[in-house]
Amino acid sequence: MLQPKPNSRVGDRAIGMTTEMACKVLVVEDEIFVAIEIEHVVEELGYKPVGIAADSETALKLAAEAEVALVDLNLRDGATGPEIGRALAEKHGITVLFMTANPSQLGEGIPGTLGVLSKPCADDELKQAIEYATACHRKAQAQPPKRLQLFSCNQNYGAQAVMQA
Repeated sequence: MLQPKPNSRVGDRAIGMTTEMACKVLVVEDEIFVAIEIEHVVEELGYKPVGIAADSETALKLAAEAEVALVDLNLRDGATGPEIGRALAEKHGITVLFMTANPSQLGEGIPGTLGVLSKPCADDELKQAIEYATACHRKAQAQPPKRLQLFSCNQNYGAQAVMQA
């Protein structure tokens, strides 16, 4: 794994930050190779992965440590992703971004959650989505990535989105 140099930057954000400043990201994904790749991208951004959860029980146990969660829909215990996402957002104040090959399963969205990124996606798209979710969690101004579908039920969510010209 590459280690960021102190005070190096990705976009507008320093990645040589202390652990206390690094956003804590939970990966909720039952396909282990996909989960490990997502966790690797989280680390490359200088964020702190809090763990991988393959089911709802594990996700809820790790919730207290997370600020942002990347949640698949279909997990080891079934199609529990939407329920997990709602619980993480409503009960734990976590910014939830769904990642799935079937975004239509979410309809107009899950109240309290940010949006959905279609899988498969390139590492750069994933990085942009994680950075946007982090900005939303911290109520910073941010540009939503092109492939991130924001839920219409959450138009006033977190960050002030910068409109594309």
